Amino acid sequence: MPARKSQAPAKDRYVIIMAGGRGERFWPLSREKTPKQLLRLLGRESLLQQAVQRVLPLVPAENVLVITSATQAPEVKKQLPKLPPENLVIEPMGRDTCAAVTLGAAVVGARSTTAVMAVLPADHVIPEPKKFQQVLADALDLAGRGQVIVTIGIQPTEPATGYGYIRVGEPLPPPHHARPYKTTFFRAEQFVEKPDFARAQEFVASGRYRWNAGMFVWSFVTLTEGLQKHQPEMEAACHRWFEAAGKKKLARVLAADYPHLKRISIDYALMEKAQNVTVADGAFAWDDLGSWSALARHLPADAAGNAAVGELVQVDAARNLIFDARQKHRTPIAVVGLRDAIIVQTDDATLVAHKSQAQKVKELVRRLAEKPEYRKLL
Repeated sequence: MPARKSQAPAKDRYVIIMAGGRGERFWPLSREKTPKQLLRLLGRESLLQQAVQRVLPLVPAENVLVITSATQAPEVKKQLPKLPPENLVIEPMGRDTCAAVTLGAAVVGARSTTAVMAVLPADHVIPEPKKFQQVLADALDLAGRGQVIVTIGIQPTEPATGYGYIRVGEPLPPPHHARPYKTTFFRAEQFVEKPDFARAQEFVASGRYRWNAGMFVWSFVTLTEGLQKHQPEMEAACHRWFEAAGKKKLARVLAADYPHLKRISIDYALMEKAQNVTVADGAFAWDDLGSWSALARHLPADAAGNAAVGELVQVDAARNLIFDARQKHRTPIAVVGLRDAIIVQTDDATLVAHKSQAQKVKELVRRLAEKPEYRKLL
């Protein structure tokens, strides 16, 4: 692939949105064909639609790509009718985030070898879009000026144990001749796996850690050089996909390559090994909405802390989440004496769980998959 070129012009800025997650943690509302990112959990738009809308002030619509699965592609097309067909990139099967990131980069690189791209998850909640856009704009500018990998680290608001952390060094000066940045950048010193509560408390108190939100910005050349050094087999695949995308043979090449790819996340494959990682300070409200209990934080609640989508009638109930997604025959959900519960009602299934056990919904989905009569619910 080509050698490094000068800074990418604005038209060479791209956003790759990762939208291939499975429908497990938000069952029974989420299903294999409609996982979390395709649901309208907050407002009239799905999380995917919100993700696309957030980046349109920064990049042309034709430079937004969505990576998904064949199962979910029809719903993605339905939700994003203005997305050019060639911007819907379909993985033959899931092979973790390194493969998906590499595939997106190959498609972008086939259009422009001077491209700078942001890789963003489709399922995040970002209630402060303008602050996010400022950080992303600065990160795109910085990544276009040199051989640097930028990751957006979120300022932690609590000692969460469900996120990975990044330890940051001293703030970095802006590159020579760069425009003034409103975002602070740090050198990444260490990526840390999900800690226990005591270590998470230490991380937050120190002020030197950021949550790893899985948002990355780099140039096409910087990414491929990093893969060549740390994941040469993936870089070789990227080269094949780069060539195939240019000749419109990508689907056939992917079908042959994907079953043999190593399952590995981009964090393990590249981010934890690279020495040129910079952390953009994500000073904006953010949530990865990892479970039903997390959704309650974003919904209005009554005086007893009950958050409800749908009609709730309650007596002596507190801090519950009620989500009624029935399309027909909706009736009140009546609750007596419950505390910290999750109740989700759809047309064909009901979930009742304790908030503290919300992460085990994935285990429940696997249990349902073992029974042939319930597989239609997945």
